[in-house]
Amino acid sequence: MDSPDPDGLLAEQLLRLTRRLQRIQSRQLEPIDITPAQFRLLRTVAHYEDPPRMADLAQRLDVVPRAVTTLVDGLEANARVRRAPDPTNRRVVRIEITEEGRATLRSLRNARKAAAEEILAPLTAEQREVLGGLLTALVDGMPERRRC
Repeated sequence: MDSPDPDGLLAEQLLRLTRRLQRIQSRQLEPIDITPAQFRLLRTVAHYEDPPRMADLAQRLDVVPRAVTTLVDGLEANARVRRAPDPTNRRVVRIEITEEGRATLRSLRNARKAAAEEILAPLTAEQREVLGGLLTALVDGMPERRRC
């Protein structure tokens, strides 16, 4: 009989938790009419002090520029972002978050908080603190992806 594989079991549990988080997130994003990729882009745009260029967003999100164009198109169609000319270079387009985009982010933050509460409900405050420390150690210990 094979001995138990604790790392394999842990990996399976992490995968199951990830799938559960994705299902909860999709369920919460659906009424807001935004995809997870659009949400990620919207969050990224909001973190810039000055409106970013499409190339900045592609680099930050580690995707090809064409993917950013498609995401911006969808967000612009829902008035969550707008394209604006760069004041110093007429060939450059900047992406600005709109008030509708900010309202969407507020709604999404509330939805994420509710999702976290749902996932973490079985844990005590002490267990949540330990889990947070463990997750931080895993995330901080991950090697950065190399850009080609």
